[in-house]
Amino acid sequence: MNTNDVAQQSLWQAWILQARNNPRVTTGLLLAGACLLILLLAGTYRALTSVDDTAFEYALVGGFAGFGATALGALAAFGLRSIPVRTQDTMLGFAAGMMLAASSFSLLLPGLEAAQEITGSALLGSAVVVLGLAFGVLLMLGLDYFTPHMHQELGTQGPEYKRLNGVWLFVLAIVLHNLPEGMAIGVSFSKSDMTVGLPLTTAIAIQDIPEGLAVALALRAIGMPVGRAVLLAAASGVMEPLGAIVGVGMSSGMAVAYPMSLGLAAGAMIFVVSHEVIPETHRNGHQTFATIGLMAGFAVMMFLDTALG
Repeated sequence: MNTNDVAQQSLWQAWILQARNNPRVTTGLLLAGACLLILLLAGTYRALTSVDDTAFEYALVGGFAGFGATALGALAAFGLRSIPVRTQDTMLGFAAGMMLAASSFSLLLPGLEAAQEITGSALLGSAVVVLGLAFGVLLMLGLDYFTPHMHQELGTQGPEYKRLNGVWLFVLAIVLHNLPEGMAIGVSFSKSDMTVGLPLTTAIAIQDIPEGLAVALALRAIGMPVGRAVLLAAASGVMEPLGAIVGVGMSSGMAVAYPMSLGLAAGAMIFVVSHEVIPETHRNGHQTFATIGLMAGFAVMMFLDTALG
């Protein structure tokens, strides 16, 4: 058995152990994965039988806008070796506020409106979006539980897998963060509706700039050369165009897939904000500044949704 086989077997064993330790999270991830697979298959069938690929093009452009913004923020690390922790917490709070507002105004509200129109019932329409919201939370909870990753304050999370060093564990944490953002962009453009997709993509791109800088500076702080830190921080944004493809695919099939996918993307983003971003900004005693940043980000996104929507 070669080294790669041993590594794969070790990771597989770690996953099995995680599944046995928490069967509820495992079941939730399987349910969310099955829902996502069904939506993707329906969307793929529609894409193969349709001649209109405008939604796919919009989603891809939006995803690359997020990637470009992440790279732009990372490039600033060439001129900055560090920034005050209070400033960093405020910036991440601002990003969290924009993500929360985007989830509310650009995902949940359009989802509720579309679901009620499709079902002809406010009750059934709300149930569709809530179901999607639940699947989004289950998906991110499962991915967080089964993916080895590391946070600066909490250390290593997920299954124990010794063959990944701290740098890659940290990068995987950022990948988990960027995936729902890309999915949200893809879902928002699945109807080629600029009034939904443009405000959300603009908001995500704006908050990706401080995120890219924060990631690059964090990598520099653990001893990585500046060039490699910038490159890895920028590369973490690749998950946004990839997530956008998944998002537009899963929401383009059945009629009910659109509002359900909007709910799913919102649930995934809200989970990341509550589970990752807000706790990270409150651990250093700067919760007041982080909260002010969050409210400012929420207000900016609310303005963008009104002005561009």
